[in-house]
Amino acid sequence: MDSAPCEVRAEASVGAAGYDGIVLVTDCLEKLQGQLSPLQAPLKGQASFDESVLKEGACVKVDLPASRLVFSPTGPLNRDQDDVRRFSDAAAAGIKRALKVGMQRPLLACAPDQTFPHADLVALLGALHALYVPLEIREDVPKKASKAAVLGFVGSAKTVQMALALESGRLVARDIGGSDPERMAPPRVAEYVKKVFEGSRVRVEVVEDDATLQKEFPLFSAVNRCAKGVPRHQGRVIHLTYEGSGPVEQTLMLVGKGVTYDTGGADIKAGGVMAGMHRDKCGSAAVAGFMQVLSKLQPPNLKVIGSMAMVRNSVGSECYVSDEIITSRAGVRIRIGNTDAEGRMAMADVLCLMKERAVKEVNPYLMTIATLTGHCCLAYGNSYTAIMDNGPASKANMARTIQAAGEVVADPLEVSTIRREDYEFHAGKSEYEDVLQSNNKPSTQTPRGHQSPSAFLVLASGLDKHGKDSQQPLKYSHLDIAGSSGPFPGIPTGAPILALAKAFISSAF
Repeated sequence: MDSAPCEVRAEASVGAAGYDGIVLVTDCLEKLQGQLSPLQAPLKGQASFDESVLKEGACVKVDLPASRLVFSPTGPLNRDQDDVRRFSDAAAAGIKRALKVGMQRPLLACAPDQTFPHADLVALLGALHALYVPLEIREDVPKKASKAAVLGFVGSAKTVQMALALESGRLVARDIGGSDPERMAPPRVAEYVKKVFEGSRVRVEVVEDDATLQKEFPLFSAVNRCAKGVPRHQGRVIHLTYEGSGPVEQTLMLVGKGVTYDTGGADIKAGGVMAGMHRDKCGSAAVAGFMQVLSKLQPPNLKVIGSMAMVRNSVGSECYVSDEIITSRAGVRIRIGNTDAEGRMAMADVLCLMKERAVKEVNPYLMTIATLTGHCCLAYGNSYTAIMDNGPASKANMARTIQAAGEVVADPLEVSTIRREDYEFHAGKSEYEDVLQSNNKPSTQTPRGHQSPSAFLVLASGLDKHGKDSQQPLKYSHLDIAGSSGPFPGIPTGAPILALAKAFISSAF
């Protein structure tokens, strides 16, 4: 499997041979000093009669082996609202323009900046994002399998190596998350993941036997009940395990929502809102992508268990329905309120399994990652992951730590909070059930629509028995990536892989 969209090389200067153009990212032409000074005069000359160059960029001729230069300005970097994404956005825009003017071997250069320590890395990642080619195109249309032959980068080899490791993970996440519901139906996700990690330090275990799924993951199996009648749609729970060298100092335990297509089930998505629901697997995709980063960087003293709950929420005579009462793995009686709240169903029992394992692990930290609610987009927009801690995780300041990590690598998060109202919302409303899965309204019409599902996951998995008042408190955070996973139509972002990598493999940066 390809781990990058093209070959990437570190170069010492903008005068390197073998390139057919330069892409320059900076906010100010005065920063073009030293080895970048040959780029200053051509741009100042262009700007002398076209001031729009400074804001909108330009393509100009330069007296260097690459012969032409695409200038892609970042815009201001010093205002309250400016962050490091200026570099990834500018690099991506510059690469797209370079491709339009016919470059096949662009050389990316980023002027020095003291404000953002990882600006070079972020810019290179932005360029690689723009060069990604969807899996189906790579497989089905070989002549379009790559957008560029090679990408040069004026900078250190270490930056290139780090970018390639991170991009390898994002590529895996994009392949799984962005591919259509047939190409990445659950069995084919399992095949893809096995191929990715073959020969690596990541161990793969696939649970596919239906009797085992029903026994071990009854809530997941309720969602799978309709889909499993079609062999190519049958659900899979995929466990990935990485253990670095040396004694384990921290154990991360991740559960990803992997709904390969979400019709809404019996509470079917109507009004033209079903399109794009193949992207409901981006949580599991991010888990696989993060494991790929681990396999490349191989951090010591870290153990990571990632589980992918891959299932299709189909509609038909076998689909689960509202009012059913299903007992979870944790022994909690769950009344179904809305079959379109299937993501929490798919993850809850897998999270319970993680909880059972966590009490035997060293310094465990549990997470769920999911494109879970439209309310998250409503609350925070389409670029931000919402993260919320349970009591022990909040005490350890986990959400703030991951937020700070994401901020410096252009993978931003907003910290939200699980409140008492969220637990009360999901408390059983009658003698029949312990927990109500959901109300019968969309999350966007439900107060605290992105926060309350985290309380459901705590209650349904039995994590409420491991709060800060317990003998065995367990840190747990829920990450809603409904907004940050990427636009549709468009390419998935791979969020929150960069933030997790920076937070838990910081020594590699």
